[in-house]
Amino acid sequence: MSHHTIHVRNLSFHYPDGQQALDDVSLFIAPGEKAALVGPNGAGKSTLMLHLNGTLGARPGFGRVELGGLEVRDGNLGQIRAWAGLVFQDPDDQLFSPTVFDDVAFGPLYMGLPAGEVRQRVKDALAAVHMSEYAGRISHHLSMGEKKRIAIATVLAMDPLVLVLDEPTAGLDPRSRRSLIYLLDELPQTMLVASHDMRMVAELFPRMVIMDGGRIVADGSTELLMQDVALLEAHGLEQPFPYKNRGVCFSGTSWERSNVL
Repeated sequence: MSHHTIHVRNLSFHYPDGQQALDDVSLFIAPGEKAALVGPNGAGKSTLMLHLNGTLGARPGFGRVELGGLEVRDGNLGQIRAWAGLVFQDPDDQLFSPTVFDDVAFGPLYMGLPAGEVRQRVKDALAAVHMSEYAGRISHHLSMGEKKRIAIATVLAMDPLVLVLDEPTAGLDPRSRRSLIYLLDELPQTMLVASHDMRMVAELFPRMVIMDGGRIVADGSTELLMQDVALLEAHGLEQPFPYKNRGVCFSGTSWERSNVL
């Protein structure tokens, strides 16, 4: 197994209209690491995430993308898409089966796993997102918060190396948002999460990667980068709360929750 769950080297990408969405991006995410990807709209965050499972072409125009030591290219896409648990901002983009069980079972069935293992994976994935009792429910009748949990379960059922989430708290009311943050906190998987929710980023992610104009402009300790108001403002970001004189012991996930409520 590679020492990097995600290994992006010198990745550049142009859309067909000529827009350069990524410009010489390099990113390394170690196993077990939880990193946030932040920046203004159009910074390239979603484009980068879609390269991690080959959605935007298995052969990048420039650069190299690896997941778990395996290059993202045509012959490897089946394994890559199982390893890269991509969760879209809108859960309706990945919930399309008659029931919750069918949605969560879709990936393992597509992998050709035997029925008994598929059932076990569905059971484990729903338990991991605290939705075990929802197996027989109709996905499209659920609330937004419930749908987001089921969308996460659909990728957990594939036994991913990394969870790649795009704006997981977008569209949630405060209670559902808080519940989802607790869930992301307790999930053990390596994570790369794109978000404008800077309060969530400060609470959950020890590492923050700032993108702007298709480039990574800063990458380091969330605690330190959050204190650089000029840096944040230069890239369309806001400090979620004052950092001075807070007396908070910040370790990514273990600091006092009362400081972000």
